[in-house]
Amino acid sequence: MPQLRIALAQVNPTVGDLASNTDLMLDWARKAAEAGAHVTVFPEMSLTGYPVEDLALRKAFAQASRAQVDTLAGLLAEAGCGDMLTYVGYLDADEVGPRNAAAALHGGQVVATQFKHHLPNYGVFDERRNFKPGNTLDVVRLHGLDIGMVICEDLWQDGGPVTALGEAGVDLIVSPNASPYERSKDDVRLPLVARRAKEAGAPIVYTNLVGGQDDLVFDGDSIVVGANGDLLARAPQFVEHLLVLDLDLPSGGHSAEGEFADLRVTRRVLGTEPLAAYEPLAAPTISEPLSDEAEVWSALVLGLRDYVRKNGFHSVIFGFSGGIDSAVTAALAVDALGPDAVHGVAMPSEYSSEHSRSDAAELARRLGCHFRVEPVAGMVRVYVDQLSLAGTGLAEENIQARVRGMLLMALSNLEGHLVLATGNKTELAVGYSTIYGDAVGGFAPIKDVFKTHVWDLARWRNAEADKRGETPPIPENSISKPPSAELRPGQLDTDSLPDYALLDDILDDYVEGDRGYADLLAAGFDAEVIDRVVRMVDKAEYKRRQYPPGTKITFKAFGRDRRLPITNAWRETHSR
Repeated sequence: MPQLRIALAQVNPTVGDLASNTDLMLDWARKAAEAGAHVTVFPEMSLTGYPVEDLALRKAFAQASRAQVDTLAGLLAEAGCGDMLTYVGYLDADEVGPRNAAAALHGGQVVATQFKHHLPNYGVFDERRNFKPGNTLDVVRLHGLDIGMVICEDLWQDGGPVTALGEAGVDLIVSPNASPYERSKDDVRLPLVARRAKEAGAPIVYTNLVGGQDDLVFDGDSIVVGANGDLLARAPQFVEHLLVLDLDLPSGGHSAEGEFADLRVTRRVLGTEPLAAYEPLAAPTISEPLSDEAEVWSALVLGLRDYVRKNGFHSVIFGFSGGIDSAVTAALAVDALGPDAVHGVAMPSEYSSEHSRSDAAELARRLGCHFRVEPVAGMVRVYVDQLSLAGTGLAEENIQARVRGMLLMALSNLEGHLVLATGNKTELAVGYSTIYGDAVGGFAPIKDVFKTHVWDLARWRNAEADKRGETPPIPENSISKPPSAELRPGQLDTDSLPDYALLDDILDDYVEGDRGYADLLAAGFDAEVIDRVVRMVDKAEYKRRQYPPGTKITFKAFGRDRRLPITNAWRETHSR
């Protein structure tokens, strides 16, 4: 039975950096060639990074991307990788428009080019805005084996390119992907790939992107599935990795071309002679999926690390309040960047409790990061006195948060740190934050994490430290004490909000599930609480639009996933 050694290059490119991405792919291609790979598959748009958004509409960028593919083909040959068939994702453009494309490189040349057929236009995807669809499938024969290709969304469509390749006949399907992470994504991804492999009657090599790009993070988790749907190999999540394995592929001697499932199948022959029999590698690795909390933590760490580094920053700064949100953000930042790159600032006012001050200092001690105390009472008093804000309630409270925001931005300008916003999804949903105050910053690491989940992550991270014999990074008091903004005497979050467990249940249904008032009432929630929560969510859209980006981990994150007008008189309440 013919053999073929396949390498899946799970890499982390940077959007727009064609030169560095080329070097990255050359490096991993060399590793694949050294491992004896005959075919190497890089992720979708790995040369340009993904998503390129409206960069796809810039002719100069599309031209540079297309030219770089030819350059890469030549460089691979010069590096001794020319005999290896290498699949590379990139941006192309023709007389029809921009294309989400993948090229097969061999012998220093581009031997096949295919354009993505199904362009997703839901959730975080806007590909119909940026690309034109393709209608051909280019099958390449290498060592007597026919290799077809589908690009990401093409794999997800019933009756689409996989069906066409199955009808035309192929021995192997490679699938470059840029599939963003969200919780439990693999519960859907692996069964889908297994189903498609059985439909096509051929193994599928699924190579996924890894790394952070603005508010998206890609988890890797590349897989190979046999023609019978069995999982043959899996790469680890959230790290660059080269997965190499040998496949025994029964050659079908396929030759059919023409129209299949409304797609035109063409064939290119590179070699008809099967490889001489060789000793296969040991059984490939099947990496175990991470637990839910480990998966989420890894996603948040990678998303933060890549946002900081890919945007040219070397350090971050934010407020250490002694509360749970800043504590979890700090632990994430240290895991992502190291303690020397994290600068915490305690900014006590006259309402700050002694435990908040001590918890902030203890957090910094445990993490080993930079820490300073910058009292704000004097600065706040200037505003309060000049504007006669004493006793005005919200105006006086919010000036404290805004002074803290100005202080952090001043230190950012002075020392070059990126300011992090520490708000969570629950607060963002109901508008429980001060715009231009605690909402300042360039990135919001826990923006898509509900408050109750923040507590879960804190307990998990501390438990992991215990297992490793390390000091738990988050002070127990920051986890156990009632949360408070401490903007007035004796203030607690529950003064303004329902209990967080109840609130998050309602928000999960209303935001994530798009359930209306009647649905929430039928689910057993109290009518007055529903009305109160829904009104808060609907009125806070203007705040969310001005909030920094943050890593998406849920099915429906604020931003690309959920797009509502700011000016909007509709209110979903019992009175409608």
